[in-house]
Amino acid sequence: MTLTMDKFLNDLEREKPVRFTDQHLKIATDNYSYLLGSGGFGAVYKGIFSDGTIVAVKVLRGSTDKKIEEQFMAEAGTIGKIHHFNLVRLYGFCFERNFIALVYEYMVNGSLDKYLFHENKTLGYEKLHEIAVGTARGIAYLHEECQQRIIHYDIKPENILLDRNFNPKVADFGLAKLCNRENSHLTMTGGRGTPGYAAPELWMPFPVTHKCDVYSFGMLLFEIIGRRRNLDIKLPESQEWFPMWVWKKFDAGEVEELIIACGVEEKSKDIVERMVNLALSCVQYRPELRPIMSDVVKMLEGSVEIPKPSNPFQQFMDGNFIAGPVQVPVTYSTSTCGSSVMASDSSILHATSIMRNHDIELASSQG
Repeated sequence: MTLTMDKFLNDLEREKPVRFTDQHLKIATDNYSYLLGSGGFGAVYKGIFSDGTIVAVKVLRGSTDKKIEEQFMAEAGTIGKIHHFNLVRLYGFCFERNFIALVYEYMVNGSLDKYLFHENKTLGYEKLHEIAVGTARGIAYLHEECQQRIIHYDIKPENILLDRNFNPKVADFGLAKLCNRENSHLTMTGGRGTPGYAAPELWMPFPVTHKCDVYSFGMLLFEIIGRRRNLDIKLPESQEWFPMWVWKKFDAGEVEELIIACGVEEKSKDIVERMVNLALSCVQYRPELRPIMSDVVKMLEGSVEIPKPSNPFQQFMDGNFIAGPVQVPVTYSTSTCGSSVMASDSSILHATSIMRNHDIELASSQG
């Protein structure tokens, strides 16, 4: 163990997470017999301690020991030091020679994507609006209320967990970064985040700020509005990329038609129209035009008026170097969903095609 890791673990234990042994977790998980999910990070298992506490044990795996340690430090070093109702709670960790794991509170209703894409859409828009507000509060806390600002970098439905009462909790801090408030810009090396949710500046040699999470939240909001993936190649071309379809309806003054097409109940039309305006504001191409997350909360709640958004996809429509669908350098890979998107030449592609390839790979990998 390096001196750096030794110091990190000592500092972490002062923050009160419990340090478990591998044996503790083997007993709690019945030798890891109940798999909740898996991905590029490793696997998550359900466990129960002798006092009846149900937990989710995230066993970290990676291509190298260094990568595993980096992810452990990113997650434990952020979520281990903060507490908020809309952030998943870290109970403890295990750090042994050949085994590293994080122990989280168990979210009985799983992740938001199940209720948007995969199951009967049992959640109405009033509840989805509450989930959006709670998620925004969690991100606002990370950005504006922590001693050090925390940038999550991977806001998406799969990382929004729901408790027994469908209260949302932001999870998966494996890409998170701490930054000083005085130094508001970070220098990035390589892409970070999931294609389709990642802000354009994450794929370009531009300064990156906490506004990249605002962009991702906007993309999440579109999926809540449509209760569908933003990219669905099975739909007619005009509706294939939902954010562009939303903008065109908004620009033509046909939001009512959009709301009807989404199957919104009469009682929820006002809150969905508010979410449409806000989603378009959050995904503005220029980060400085996106609202801060505390204002996003107020706008969602209706206590602050949402300024009329400009076209967030203008550069795309003009054929310039853009993001919305973003254009990104082709040579990169990502494994945030347990699958890769690869390209081999030095040309520029639209992120719509990246998203399409990503979804096709994901579908084929799932059989």
